[in-house]
Amino acid sequence: MVRNLLIRNGNVLVNGQVTASDVLVEDGRVVEISKNISHRKDAEVFDAEDNLVLPGFIDMHTHGGAGVDMNNAEVDDIRKLCEFFASQGTTGFLPTLLTDTKEKLCECIENIIQAKNTLNTGSEILGIHLEGPYLCKEYKGAMPEHLLQTPSVSDFNYYQKVAEGNIKLMTVSPEVEGVPEFIKEISKTGVVISLGHSGADYETTMKCIENGAKSATHTFNVMKLMHQHFPAISGAVLESDIYCEAICDGIHLHPAVVRILLKTKGINRVIGVTDSIMAAGLGDGEYKLGVNDIVVINGDARLADLSARAGSTLTTGNMFKNLIKFTGRPIGEISKIMSENPASLLGFSKEKGTIEVGKDADLVVLNHNYDVTNTFVMGRKIY
Repeated sequence: MVRNLLIRNGNVLVNGQVTASDVLVEDGRVVEISKNISHRKDAEVFDAEDNLVLPGFIDMHTHGGAGVDMNNAEVDDIRKLCEFFASQGTTGFLPTLLTDTKEKLCECIENIIQAKNTLNTGSEILGIHLEGPYLCKEYKGAMPEHLLQTPSVSDFNYYQKVAEGNIKLMTVSPEVEGVPEFIKEISKTGVVISLGHSGADYETTMKCIENGAKSATHTFNVMKLMHQHFPAISGAVLESDIYCEAICDGIHLHPAVVRILLKTKGINRVIGVTDSIMAAGLGDGEYKLGVNDIVVINGDARLADLSARAGSTLTTGNMFKNLIKFTGRPIGEISKIMSENPASLLGFSKEKGTIEVGKDADLVVLNHNYDVTNTFVMGRKIY
């Protein structure tokens, strides 16, 4: 397996600026970034042809794509998903599991861990995101109401044991009985707690943030919005320093709301996510999301009875283009939203999220139309 790589003629994002550079990779990590690096006989040469070379995208909230639903995926399905994500510039992701039965969640976790430990193609599985089951019924969205629960530390510890410690992120609702205490306990273990699917008041949300919650799940979606007299969870999320997920498909959030979120939170606290379902990369039609029947009409995914939106058909490659279009912000800032910020939140910033000497060579190459042409994980071309 070739792990030594010389990328020539790239417009490389380094320290927030795009500069004409070569990148030398040894044993999967960046060892030099400069102009006209001498050819190494043991290194495969890749000509970037003056295209953009950026840190690979990290998607910490995705339920699937390319016909694969994470709640119903076998190991071979997950391989297919990893390869599809690679084509979209995603170098690492958190498979996100919808609320399900304990038995089903454990089965899903086992399949993900087997895939993580054995697959060597496509995007890297960085861990698991549990979206539920400790969510409130009033803001359940596409969550199956009969499977929602109050929190159990012992149940979570069991899930984490099955996951071999790979649950990195969990979404909970602040107003569910016992959640503030649950957050305080679980945050001590290093798991990132995100707040969402919630109509919580400002005070309860702030208590959860004080107890260790670090992010907000698909901000403003299935979330009580701010009122001038009752700031609610949305107000607490905006005022605090926690990270905010944003589904940047132009459907879940109006482009102006994306701009407002960035202006309010600052470029260092917004994370682009797809919240994609199995329909991502495919056309309109009928699909599944966990136990739910889904219909996609004009790219908009909804429960079959049309009562609620149910994830998205967004890909990271399209999200990058959307963020350029929606915000007009420079490449370095868009990259933060899609790579550096999720790496920072999830505790991977020493290895991933930026192109620096000593970090993993997780890279995406984009042409002048911002189309993904190549993707590398640890210096290995996966697309």
